Parts: sequence; structure tokens; C-alpha cells
Amino acid sequence: MTAGRRLLWFALALVVAQVLVTVFAGVIAPYDPVGQDILARMKGPSAAHWLGTDQFGRDVLSRIIHGSRTSLLVSAAAVLAALVAGGTLGLVAAFYRGWTDRLVMRAMDVLFAFPVMLLAIGVVAVLGPRTETAAIAIAVVYTPIFARLLRGPALVVCESDYVTGARAAGAGDGRIIFLHVLPNLASVVLVQTSLLLSAAILVEASLSFLGLGTQPPTPSLGLMLADGRNFLMLAPWPAVFAGLAILLLAFGLNLLGDALRDTLDPRLRGQP
Repeated sequence: MTAGRRLLWFALALVVAQVLVTVFAGVIAPYDPVGQDILARMKGPSAAHWLGTDQFGRDVLSRIIHGSRTSLLVSAAAVLAALVAGGTLGLVAAFYRGWTDRLVMRAMDVLFAFPVMLLAIGVVAVLGPRTETAAIAIAVVYTPIFARLLRGPALVVCESDYVTGARAAGAGDGRIIFLHVLPNLASVVLVQTSLLLSAAILVEASLSFLGLGTQPPTPSLGLMLADGRNFLMLAPWPAVFAGLAILLLAFGLNLLGDALRDTLDPRLRGQP
């Protein structure tokens, strides 16, 4: 097994383990993530509370497990929505070209003109701070990325002989797009989705840290980080472990994206 394959399997195992932990959070978490115990507030890591407790006596490990589930759900829903919306726009622009291409891509350029966090904060400011709004904001931010990403290779595929042959055989536009163009972009979509998932984790945590994402008492890694910064001198473990959880989630998804790119890209497949 090559080094690239080993890296891919390691990254895949890490991401699958993280997903399984979040899926079975209700079984794995040792305590209620919102349950308070004032007598145990700001206790350090121990046998009873492996990662300590926060300022309300809530178990940090349980909140991190449930907070990771929130982050993954929001990020996955946002990236999936961005993939559907942006991918559709990119494919339509590449397939029909002309004024359709110009209008779609100029609209995407307008969204690209805004910094990622500024655009996300603007969307949240309009819709109000909550978990669903954070997902919508991230989806809006990443829609132009998928549109531009798929438009480029789709332009090449649309000029290929088999697409021309399908047109000559009388195949409809939808059939050509979904059966001939889209399958040839699967590797690009897979790699970019993994990479943007890792970035979406950071954006979701940033919005929650600013109080614009998930709202209390729902566990959120960014919210835990924001709450823990006020007690860094007395009890640093909630903030430290929440930050490490964000790092681990983003690292696993980013590593998976890099490994997929190295494995699926024919130009990199033979390199050590």
C-alpha cells in the first residue's frame, strides 16, 4: 500500500470515528450536556469529569461531544445546500454559455467581492442569530465557490465528443447534464466538498463565538470557546478542549480532502 493510500485510509478512519461519536452522542456522552451542578462548577479534569466542568458545573466532555454534532450538522447541511445551488448554477452557465453564463458568473462575482465572515455576518444580521441561520449564511458564502469550481471543468466536458454525440442522438439537456457531464465531475466535487466542510466548521465556530450562530443552552464548540475565555485564569479547560475539538474536526476533514485530491488526481497519483 502506497503512502497516499495509507494517508487516505487514516483520514477516512479519523472522520468516520468523529461522525460516529456525534451520531451516538446521546449514548457516548456521560452526562446531560445542559445539566448544571453548581457544587461541581469549574472543577478540573478528574475520574468523574474527564475534561472538567465549566462555570455552571456542566460536563465539558459531554458538551464537546454534543457541540461537535451541532457543528457537523450545520456545516454538512450548509455545504450540501451550497453544492446543490452553486453546482447547478455552474453547470447551467457552462452548458448554455452566452448571456446565461455572463449573468450567472457576474452574480457569483458580486458574492465573491465580500469577505467570507463579513458576508456570513450580513446574512445572519438579516435573518437573526440561530442555528438554522448560520447554516444558511455558510451556504450563501460557499455557493459561488462551487459555481466557479464546476463551471471550469464543465466547459471542457461539454465540448467532448460523447456530449456532442448525445446531442446528435437527440438527448435532452437535462439528460446530457445529469448522465454525461455531472458524473465526470464527481472527483472534483468530492474533493472540494471535503475541503469546504473543514472550512465550514471554522466559520460555524466563528459565528457561534460571536453570538451569531447556535444560541444557549444548545451546546456549540464556538459558544463554549466564547464562554470559556472569561475564565481562562480560573478554569482554562473548557476553552482549551473546545478549541482542540474544533482543530480536530477541521484537521480530519481537511486531511481527507487532501488525501482524496492526491488519490483521484491523475497528475499526482504516481508521485510519492
